[in-house]
Amino acid sequence: MLSFWESESFLSYDTIVIGSGIVGLSTAISLKEKAPERSVLVLERGLFPTGASTRNAGFACFGSLSEILSDLQQGGIDKTLAVIEKRVCGLARLRERLGDAAIDYQPVGGFELIFEQALPALSQIELVNELLRKVYPEGVYTDCPKLVARFGFQQALVRSMVYNPHEGHLHTGLLMRALLRLAQEKGVEIRTGAEVVDIEENDSCMKIHVQELTRGQIAFRAEQVAVCTNAFTQTLLPHTTISPGRGQVIITKPVPNLPWEGAFHFNEGFYYFRNVGNRVLLGGGRNLAFEEETSTQMQANPVILAELERLLREVILPGQAWELAQHWSGVMGFSDDKQPIMQKISPRLVLGFACNGMGVSLASTVGDEVADLLLGS
Repeated sequence: MLSFWESESFLSYDTIVIGSGIVGLSTAISLKEKAPERSVLVLERGLFPTGASTRNAGFACFGSLSEILSDLQQGGIDKTLAVIEKRVCGLARLRERLGDAAIDYQPVGGFELIFEQALPALSQIELVNELLRKVYPEGVYTDCPKLVARFGFQQALVRSMVYNPHEGHLHTGLLMRALLRLAQEKGVEIRTGAEVVDIEENDSCMKIHVQELTRGQIAFRAEQVAVCTNAFTQTLLPHTTISPGRGQVIITKPVPNLPWEGAFHFNEGFYYFRNVGNRVLLGGGRNLAFEEETSTQMQANPVILAELERLLREVILPGQAWELAQHWSGVMGFSDDKQPIMQKISPRLVLGFACNGMGVSLASTVGDEVADLLLGS
């Protein structure tokens, strides 16, 4: 049972955003920037964001060569370029909004390891660079085979490397803390431990039913609602076309004299690794078990973890001693065409999700567009 004071002061808002991940917080911040007078509440069912926002690898990237070539084949030029532009603009917006120091952004460059099966991609470098002239007139990708030996990768397997100077990495925890801090500075209210179980729309308002540990079910009211729960959206809105995709991640203990730094990819972006100081963080392998990894359960996959450790041992750190420190998983949201989804379902309900593994890059532009849909601009 609620008190009079709780009923009077904590239940009614102009806009409620469901989900306190990077997209949800970015949406709330954009709303307050565009309409400071509006009251905005963010509801999060977990103590921390539930999906991938605090569990990702912290890549500030917009796509490796082989990934872009795959996207061009599947989605065509217009769609591929449109989403790349959103990613590039989103990264710039994020860095401008928070500042590089606050998120520990490191402009270390992006690199792709080219194995035997990916060698044909090298002949497409100039084609892709030409397609990206609108975004980067000076070009993006360069074939740099000498880097394989310099970085100490397994030369018998890694045939070349492609360098992209426009990418980097950041500290995921600092990023989320900075977003939380900025949202609160702008007057956004945030409630964690608030699991939304139902959304009800009528002519006068939206009702958001929340299950709370001590008070039972509570009904919040708002003029409008933004659902930014990404892979978990179907639990609230079953008709949405978004699939969860779990990502497995491991990180080593500090590796003495680590010979490289940067943001690395291979196999169309299905694998990725980076340095965190002198640790190695490695994730991916979802392509080994698509069906099993189409899940919202935060569980380890022993087959994928074993493959990640093999890659560390045989490809990334051959002949070097290292120890595993920990592993975890995060759940991303994927759309059929790899395009983010910003959709107005009704005058009072807007969806913003499906970053397709590029949440760091896309969240700021998605948040801006969701805010515009809510405000009718």
